[in-house]
Amino acid sequence: MFGFGGRSLARAEKKRWMSSSRRREYALVKTLARLRPEDCQLSFLPVFVVTDSSAFIIYLSVVNSEGEESWITRQGLYLSISIMSIPCLSPHAPRGLAPNTSLANGSAALITVGNTSRSEFIKHLKRYSSSSGQFSFSFVETHPVSAVRIRPRSSIGSSEEETALPWNIDGELVEITNEVLIRVHPRLITLYGEEVDEAESTISCSCI
Repeated sequence: MFGFGGRSLARAEKKRWMSSSRRREYALVKTLARLRPEDCQLSFLPVFVVTDSSAFIIYLSVVNSEGEESWITRQGLYLSISIMSIPCLSPHAPRGLAPNTSLANGSAALITVGNTSRSEFIKHLKRYSSSSGQFSFSFVETHPVSAVRIRPRSSIGSSEEETALPWNIDGELVEITNEVLIRVHPRLITLYGEEVDEAESTISCSCI
């Protein structure tokens, strides 16, 4: 999580002496009070849905006529950018932060929250505690993707001093100064068990 999620975790980590619930509330209120967007270049590789012979839904990356990956790039101000491959259920989000995700379909959910007023952003956050509707805002977009690249504006072009920006990665605070590439690696792990079909070829990835 980049933007709001990363900054709120960074503030919470500075108050480790507090209880977890107080620390979370403090970070949430403080980050909302100082809410500001991140200027960045966002690129993502969308995927489309296909259904195989057993009615199992999978996602395939979009490619152009030359067989190259068709990246979509946007430049703008974002309050929050999240990339999730599982729903991330919690008491505060009964349906999860990304309810339409699944580990088995080879995709992740890209959720972007564009620049908007503090009151509208709070309305968006409150919708997570209800049954639905957190994505029904004009400033919120969600896309099934196989890869995402995020370049903060400060890292584009030559810069003498690079600023480390906070990321919330699986609940861990990571500070990164340059661009981040996140890619889904489907079928990278071989599982053994009953009624498991053996793959015809071994899947490899150049990223690892």
